[in-house]
Amino acid sequence: MDLTLTEEQALVATTARELLAARSPASGVRAMAGDPAGYSTALWKEMAELGWTGLALAEAHGGAGGSFLELCLVVEEMGRVLVPSPFVPTVVLGAMALARFGTADQQAAWLPGVVRGEGVIGYAGPGWGRSGGGVTATPRAGELVLDGTALFVPYAHVADLLLVVARNGGAGEPGPTVLLVEAATPGMTVETLDAVDVHRQCRVVFEGARVPAGNVLGGDRDGRAAVAAMTEHGAVATCAEMVGGAQQVLDLTVEYACDREQFGRPIGSFQAVQHHCADMAMDVLTSRFLAHEAQWRLAQGLDAAEEVSMAKSWVSDAYRRVCALGHQVHGAIGFTREHDLHLYLRHAVAAELTFGDADHHREVVATRLGL
Repeated sequence: MDLTLTEEQALVATTARELLAARSPASGVRAMAGDPAGYSTALWKEMAELGWTGLALAEAHGGAGGSFLELCLVVEEMGRVLVPSPFVPTVVLGAMALARFGTADQQAAWLPGVVRGEGVIGYAGPGWGRSGGGVTATPRAGELVLDGTALFVPYAHVADLLLVVARNGGAGEPGPTVLLVEAATPGMTVETLDAVDVHRQCRVVFEGARVPAGNVLGGDRDGRAAVAAMTEHGAVATCAEMVGGAQQVLDLTVEYACDREQFGRPIGSFQAVQHHCADMAMDVLTSRFLAHEAQWRLAQGLDAAEEVSMAKSWVSDAYRRVCALGHQVHGAIGFTREHDLHLYLRHAVAAELTFGDADHHREVVATRLGL
């Protein structure tokens, strides 16, 4: 694996960093907290115009023909400034799953809109390693009837489409099934939740919601391959977002250590503070390496189960450590609501649990090693 970015990849990362720093400073996160949508629709449209929403989609779907690796470079820059956005559920999970597993009709119906920035997709996943979420799909008269509750579904309140992972209610049916559920489907209600994350989270309740059988992703009731792929890509994209956040915490802390004076000298001149910053830098560098390796293997179509879980377990812990040391260096000011540091700690707590926490992924690695 070569960690050196190509000229095109470096341009993608630089463009994303400059745009997002200008359009979505940390104050924007606070502003979106009271916004009904929970994200900037103007920035979403601008990202689409730059081609980010179609970056990893084939040209046949209107995309740029890039790879998952380039997509994660954008996601990392989003994590650096904590952009509240449905980018990961829409582009990384929804669009990539439709492009890989969807039927031609499903792709034609949804992918062009995503590329143009006109569609938002939510993902109601199965949780950690389970065969289905809290939703059951029962076959009935050529339809699938959904019952149950999906929790912590990002941006479901503004989604035009939900990819819902459901347990199959029919006897002997394979599973789980991934269903394309359109917004305002009768029997489906969406409620926003008060959550620690900067991304808006929702509860989705299904009570006898009827979905046509043609809305099964790819027409295959056995959605295990699709769920595994979405889980791996989602976990690695979350790692990229966490790496960006950890890098920003490191940058903020080093800047503060150089500026803040105590006993007539910058606190960065004290050995203990230097050691804290060095430990943070090592965690950021190691996290980026592990995340990049998992991104590269997935982009190459290689088996990446171990690499994904190693990255998610390490980065989840490392991001928390970086935030904790950042708070120690900043002292009391880092705990105030006016300072940006607490936003990153909130993000670290939420991202750690997304697509499985560190303990879950260490168990995955241990199982793969035969332990």
